[in-house]
Amino acid sequence: MESWAAVELRHARLGDARLNRRLVRVVEDLAAKPTASVPEASGTWAATKGAYRFWDSDRVTPEAIRAGHVSSTLERVGRHELVLAVQDTTSLDFAHHPKTKGLGPLDNIHQRGMKVHSTLAVSSDGVPLGLLHQAHWVRDPDAVGMSRIRRRRATEEKESQRWLTALAAVQEIVPSQVKVVTVADSEADIFDLFALARRPGSELLIRGTHDRRVGEAGRLWQTLEQSPVRGHYTLEVRGKAGQEARRACLSVRYTSVEVQPPRHHLERSCLSSVSLQVVLVSEERPPRGVKPITWLLYTSLPVESLGDALRCVRWYSYRWLVERYHYVLKSGCRIEQLQLQTAERLERALATYCIVAWRLLWLTHEARRSPNSPCDLVLKPEEWQALYCHVHRTTSPPQSPPTLQQAVRWIAQLGGFLGRKGDGQPGVQTIWKGLRRLQDMADMWQLLHHHPSPNSTMTYG
Repeated sequence: MESWAAVELRHARLGDARLNRRLVRVVEDLAAKPTASVPEASGTWAATKGAYRFWDSDRVTPEAIRAGHVSSTLERVGRHELVLAVQDTTSLDFAHHPKTKGLGPLDNIHQRGMKVHSTLAVSSDGVPLGLLHQAHWVRDPDAVGMSRIRRRRATEEKESQRWLTALAAVQEIVPSQVKVVTVADSEADIFDLFALARRPGSELLIRGTHDRRVGEAGRLWQTLEQSPVRGHYTLEVRGKAGQEARRACLSVRYTSVEVQPPRHHLERSCLSSVSLQVVLVSEERPPRGVKPITWLLYTSLPVESLGDALRCVRWYSYRWLVERYHYVLKSGCRIEQLQLQTAERLERALATYCIVAWRLLWLTHEARRSPNSPCDLVLKPEEWQALYCHVHRTTSPPQSPPTLQQAVRWIAQLGGFLGRKGDGQPGVQTIWKGLRRLQDMADMWQLLHHHPSPNSTMTYG
């Protein structure tokens, strides 16, 4: 039986079968122990040296490493009528490794590293399907302190171009029969993105931040405040530091607008107004001292009813998945702890860990979507058998594997999930911690239950 990594990366084409096999091996090792160091995850010195040589090879590009995973993502995307292409940007900070060559400044002058912009495919019911596009870049140190003149530059000369580039790349690779909705936060409130030519079936869902000119002489917020409340709904808000959990009553407004080009774009006569729908969701009576919930969403999707508006709100709520993806990449896979000495090696490692991060995020949500599926769809026999016997304090596993949901809860319990009645479903953090313990248990299980024939030879490395 092929491993999940071998299946996921079966389309990888690195120019050499040995490099293809090495990629599969590295991904398998890192996914089994995502929080471990590279030597610990690799298990042997030979495997560790192989991973470092792989990331040092000029024959391998980050794009080629990601390509096999992107191909598998597109296969999953092709099974849906509609998918969300969720974009977000994060920073990788390697300031604590000052000798690393080829890095640049980040948002803070004391930080050094690279910027990463990811586009994650998400199903309409919130399951992460995989990476569609990723870009990474290093800022020019000479450009620090030039923010005041940045607004006057064309979009293609600014980092803002990343939103347009990712949209164009996704449109090119996603099958034409699949509707794709680009979802992004307020950093993507860029007129050039709204005005960008899109193929049929390519739509926008962007959180707004600017009080733009709309119509002949109006402003967006004034127009929305004058539009009627179309309905209400209740949102369960989780508690956080200094704030208790609450039920927020939200009003919903929506209307159609003609968004005008910004004044600093007026010299570009080719730009004309763009027709969009806007949805405003706002909390009516927030508790004292609590900032009210307010979402302003631009969309090219039709919004003709309260149901259409709430669908946009629900789809936008899935944007947090790409933030969670970056969180797994940095906190779960600990990519910022790598000491690879050059930006080029870090870029190859990033492309490798991106596959691992998706796997961890997908496992969390697949267990919620398909709770009754057998767990051997994602776990090897020695993994689920060792897991079952550990939980039930027995030496005899059942003939049939437990469900995926049950197995994932047991894995999470290995990582500290208590599983109490009110704890809900386990999160990705307890799952990645549990996977590390599970791998050690599975290795021991395999060792105890492996009975080589008298003439067999065991090899290492």
